[in-house]
Amino acid sequence: MTDEFFMKMAYREAEYAYEQGEIPVGAVIACNNRVIAKAHNQTELLNDVTAHAEMLAFTAAAEALGGKYLTGCTLYVTLEPCVMCAGAAFWTQISRVVYGANDAKRGYSQFGRLLHPKTEVVGGVFANESAVLLKQFFKEKR
Repeated sequence: MTDEFFMKMAYREAEYAYEQGEIPVGAVIACNNRVIAKAHNQTELLNDVTAHAEMLAFTAAAEALGGKYLTGCTLYVTLEPCVMCAGAAFWTQISRVVYGANDAKRGYSQFGRLLHPKTEVVGGVFANESAVLLKQFFKEKR
């Protein structure tokens, strides 16, 4: 299966977030071409600033695998991870991070290499679709 296949699933998660009034970011974690976790932002629902899609997906993936390390897994997320999520990704030792839209204000890449040295990064997959959904969300909020 392709990065686009899994990113479409992450995008669907972002749409769920949008429908619930959450910032529309979705995440999927796949291991051996099998989805082991799906999540979307739930900061409003849970009243928790750490309830980002990636953080929730990391917890679900660790539970699915029965361990805290996600080596051999790929995180698919519709928006470039923030510093918090990149730090968590570092600790999981996830093998790959594939993200959609860049986050010029809060994306981890603004602050240097925060991911594990062995983590491969691919950006720009489903970037346009993800960016449009985010812009639409914030336009409606203003």
